[in-house]
Amino acid sequence: MAELFDLLRREAVYLCYYFELQLRQICRYWLIGILIGSCISVFLKEHIHGLFRRMSGSKFGILGLIPASLLGIASPLCMYGTIPLAASVSRSGMRDDWLAAFMMTSILLNPQLLIYSMALGPAALGVRFISCFLCGIAAGLLVRVFYADKEFFDFRSFDEPKSRDTDPDLLLRLIKNIGRNIKATGPMFLLGVTLSAIFQRYVPQDLMTRVFGGNEAWGVLMAATIGVPLYACGGGTIPLLQGWLAEGMSLGSAAAFMITGSATKITNLGALKIALGWRRFALYIAFVMAVSFLSGIAVNILVQC
Repeated sequence: MAELFDLLRREAVYLCYYFELQLRQICRYWLIGILIGSCISVFLKEHIHGLFRRMSGSKFGILGLIPASLLGIASPLCMYGTIPLAASVSRSGMRDDWLAAFMMTSILLNPQLLIYSMALGPAALGVRFISCFLCGIAAGLLVRVFYADKEFFDFRSFDEPKSRDTDPDLLLRLIKNIGRNIKATGPMFLLGVTLSAIFQRYVPQDLMTRVFGGNEAWGVLMAATIGVPLYACGGGTIPLLQGWLAEGMSLGSAAAFMITGSATKITNLGALKIALGWRRFALYIAFVMAVSFLSGIAVNILVQC
């Protein structure tokens, strides 16, 4: 019995070491991300969404997919806030292909998650931004080509989103927003750090390299697949990705995981199912899996070159 307690004590010490190490490496990015995300939500959100609304009267044509994708990345709203916003601009005449680009990038990335991703290094950060942006462009192009003469979205169940940042005191408004962000992301962030510590302690590095490493299509496919059930919160997966990349995960596999994980997060899927219907929802899932796999392969080829 004494030997068992001694073993458990040693393992607890190891896990605490890995937890503390991971927390020190990434905590500052989480805190900075929350601060910047809250500042954008309180001070810039209406300006960003105002720009998107004003696009409905413009004549950008296919080039409108570019600002639509960029504004989706800049928007701090979650999917349950993005879809009502899209519904309101759709009623004012916004094109479905622009809406698809905006919503796709909004699902995949936001300012807060972009800051979190700095912990993964400049290469992974660049891959995340570019792949998400191009994914939005691709979604918009497909809707433009195949749904040119019919509606792609059904927004009848969604009303204009209501802002929670209504306190007349700007400082209090910001503090409340920061509090909501900490409450929303903190538990999953700590869970991600804990899971990363467990992986570092008990999963052999050569196993990670065999499964996700190199430039093999199999590793990209595996990463895209596990991104579906494992991705609960963007901030929570950053510690996992940081550990996996350090242990041999290829950049392409990381790109595939980041795309499928964000795009198939359960809260996002619930809202999208209502706006798309079963047939187009199935097309969305197929699109996500295909674009994540192709993005991962492309990234690995570019890295190899």
